[in-house]
Amino acid sequence: MANLKTKNLFKHCLACEAVLGALAGRLSEDEETWRLAGLLHDVDYDQTADSPDEHGRIGAKILEEAGVDSGIVQAVLAHADHAPRQSTLDKALWCVDPLTGLVVAAALIHPERKLAAIDVQFVLNRMKEKSFARGANRDQIRACEQELGLDLEEFVSIGLKAMQDIGDDLGL
Repeated sequence: MANLKTKNLFKHCLACEAVLGALAGRLSEDEETWRLAGLLHDVDYDQTADSPDEHGRIGAKILEEAGVDSGIVQAVLAHADHAPRQSTLDKALWCVDPLTGLVVAAALIHPERKLAAIDVQFVLNRMKEKSFARGANRDQIRACEQELGLDLEEFVSIGLKAMQDIGDDLGL
């Protein structure tokens, strides 16, 4: 992951990897492919910091040139809204991306500053606060219901548990 220059971005990718792996299990999808998509989805994030409209496009090109599975390349494009969300992986990555940020932000405002200290209701309560973690697109997270057939509580539960399982790696 030499393309990722900050620890927080690397941790975000680890979180997405964990959540997508858990979702793959829940949705009977290929866990290895889904985990890899989560790990690689922001491969161009630092490179496109000054041109955010290119985020996803450059990453997809990098991954394509590296011979990464075309389904992952498509999901990288779709998560950045450069391609339609067609596969379940496309939809899952799009919903998971902002969820991980919301969960991290929720853990950081808890007095213990640990993922293990928060529960699904704590995250859902923070989600209702419009001024909290503004960068976490709530509509994208809520789309889990139509995109993945999971109610919001179950989706958040899967994501939180997956992130709690790697809390030490995330520094939380």
